[in-house]
Amino acid sequence: MVRLTMHTPLEVVRQKMEAVSPVDFQNNFFQICIVVSGQGHLGLDSHRTAFKPGSVILLTPDDVHHFELEQPTEFLMVRFSSSYIRAFEWGKMNQMECILYYARHFTGCIMRTPDDNVLVQSIATSLLHTLEHPDLYQQDIIKHFVNALIVIAARNIEKAGPPAASENTDKKLLEIIHYIEEHIFDPARLKAAAIGKAFGVSTSYIGQYFQRCSGETLQHFITQYKLRLIEHRLKFSDMRVNEIAVEFGFTDESHLNKYFKKQKGVALTKFRKQYVSGKTSSNALAKHPS
Repeated sequence: MVRLTMHTPLEVVRQKMEAVSPVDFQNNFFQICIVVSGQGHLGLDSHRTAFKPGSVILLTPDDVHHFELEQPTEFLMVRFSSSYIRAFEWGKMNQMECILYYARHFTGCIMRTPDDNVLVQSIATSLLHTLEHPDLYQQDIIKHFVNALIVIAARNIEKAGPPAASENTDKKLLEIIHYIEEHIFDPARLKAAAIGKAFGVSTSYIGQYFQRCSGETLQHFITQYKLRLIEHRLKFSDMRVNEIAVEFGFTDESHLNKYFKKQKGVALTKFRKQYVSGKTSSNALAKHPS
């Protein structure tokens, strides 16, 4: 497996592929793949899904993937880092990064509404034109198009439903999950009592209701959700452990380390070193295959 790293917050490229990818890839960034022409299949973790012109696929950091082409295929690749997401003041603020991570819970094209698909294709055409005809303020124009694309992608991911939801999920459960997303960096607001108060119900009822509707406990959902974000910071950012602790509302680095080790069975620094070591080995193999 080859791990791909992007050293800038945003990158938009037109990419042509002629053959099946012989190896799996893993990015340290989000990547929206818009199929301009051609067709084939995307291998994503243990899933395999077809794509065709107009398909829009979102790959999140950690996704192990490869492309199986049935004919030469052209993509518009929109790549952006978590730091890019966090630096922009979206309407949903902290929720945007969390919403995008939902993409790993379903396969194939992320577009759920025909109207939004029309908008995405229009943005893709505009981005391609901008790349081919550089002019004044090109980067600013590209950022505006990309931001609109991210918002539309997030809207369709939300319509597909979060991982704890199903087709028959109660609207109230979705509201609770969205509340958790919004306050994932504020421990005081993630307590069952605070969530119950926000929805006008008792502490015991909110926990029973969440488990009955989602199949997992409220605390387990919050913990796993938070851990995914912390793991991403450790793998793909240069943030110090104490900075991550502050971001997620831990009292200090020791508190965060104790929390992480209890859940993952490994200390924060060791987890990061293991990932860096694995990445170095994979890059070496890619450069010097046997």
